[in-house]
Amino acid sequence: MTVEFSGTMWRKSSRSGGGGNANCVEVAVAGSAVGVRDSKSPGAGVLAFPAARWASFVRCLGS
Repeated sequence: MTVEFSGTMWRKSSRSGGGGNANCVEVAVAGSAVGVRDSKSPGAGVLAFPAARWASFVRCLGS
């Protein structure tokens, strides 16, 4: 899946917290895709998922 994420609003995971937690991710929505990237290295690349698949993944986390 090729998706353009430039100009999208990235937000940090609510689970990232503060206080020295080095394991942080950011997510952004671009059309029908959701991107995930490392907040420490935002230029290193983005994993893109179809929005429906991402929603299914998030629902499974809450179960």
